[in-house]
Amino acid sequence: MGDGLRTVRVVSTDESLVANARAACANLEGWSVDSIDTVEALQQRPPVPGDVILLDAWLRGENVYETCRRLTGTLRCRMFVVTGVGNKLAEPIARFAGATGVLARPITRSALGDALGASAGPRPALPTQQRSEAPAAGRELPEALLVDIRSGERDQRLASAVCDPETGLFNYGFLNFKLDEEFKRAKRFGHPLSCVMLGFEGQADAATLRELAGIFLSASRDTDVLGRFDESSFLFLLPNTGPDGARVMAERVREQAERQGLRDLVGDPMDLSVGIHSCPNPSVRRKEDLFAATRDAYNTAVATGAGVVTAG
Repeated sequence: MGDGLRTVRVVSTDESLVANARAACANLEGWSVDSIDTVEALQQRPPVPGDVILLDAWLRGENVYETCRRLTGTLRCRMFVVTGVGNKLAEPIARFAGATGVLARPITRSALGDALGASAGPRPALPTQQRSEAPAAGRELPEALLVDIRSGERDQRLASAVCDPETGLFNYGFLNFKLDEEFKRAKRFGHPLSCVMLGFEGQADAATLRELAGIFLSASRDTDVLGRFDESSFLFLLPNTGPDGARVMAERVREQAERQGLRDLVGDPMDLSVGIHSCPNPSVRRKEDLFAATRDAYNTAVATGAGVVTAG
């Protein structure tokens, strides 16, 4: 805004929620409140870096968590989901979906002030296809986001349900769910989606697997889905990323693993093979087609020692 204020953008049709946000923000210096009826209107009138978005969890016609996933990485702002009191799982789910956190109704001045104080800067985002830039430091494993809103401690229920215990990446079951979700989203909105399978021959100890997972996370964006497929292979889903961007990420991971000197259980260098396939593509009509082509490319990379193989 031209007057130097930053804006809390409330996406809701609930006038009482908007009024509540205005009252909570009234005495917070440097902030104003703007109300927006729909997510589409928010995208047409994008916020500026430093603004904060409050998404009404009860916004008609929207799955708020799916909306968070869609907006994450496209708007350089932090988002909070406004939920009812007592929703114990809202915080970890919202964080998984890309939101910064949650605010409970009614919004208090202290809670909003704390949220805005923690959100003074824009959320870093890596633009699509610009993966050659250095990744942000300090990426955390997914389970570190699974915290209970009351205690701030790790929520063991969600962590055990969706995370692989050895690497902290998503597990096979959650990958199945996310492949279906991300494929449907890409098809609906006409956005590119890349599927990457990466792995090594042999076995590795837990410490090496954890180190490898850290390399994956440092090379990825917040919107990427990183999971363990089986004992020695991993599956990545990269929304809004075509084959070129996926290859940049894959090469970065391979180079970093080589620099760190990762080795398997028998002491051999961990030589990573990668298979990539992307949609939209005429050969991909179902999520199974995308996965099968990616798996075939990975098997080719393993068999030929080609390093990275892009299908199609």
